Amino acid sequence: MTTQLNEIALHFVGERHMGILSTLDRRGGVHSVPVGFTVEGGVVRIITSDATQKVRNVERGGTATVAQVHEGRWISFSGPATINRDADAVAHAVELYAGRYRQPRVNPIRVVVEIAVDKTMGSADLFEPQEESAA
Repeated sequence: MTTQLNEIALHFVGERHMGILSTLDRRGGVHSVPVGFTVEGGVVRIITSDATQKVRNVERGGTATVAQVHEGRWISFSGPATINRDADAVAHAVELYAGRYRQPRVNPIRVVVEIAVDKTMGSADLFEPQEESAA
């Protein structure tokens, strides 16, 4: 991640709030859907079924943004996105999801949308102050 989240931000993205995943559809329009997501080690993970529009969009476009809003606070994570079908990766994402939300139903065609975060934006109180560089 390019921006260091503070404890308030880490708590905020650990609370049980849904996010909105935005990808580009085949015509270049924005496709936004509600999702549960987790953030760990600079990677956003979203579990979903393999045959969804969001999976097709990620495979075609390779980029995504997920945003969370609650009351007056917001945060978004953007970056290159991939689909991970590896059984261990899916199991890890399910474990993270269950820790934040609830145990998901069994889904034999589950995959993970993984966003390698390269841009984070949000409410000012969610970030560590950045030192100004000497000019």
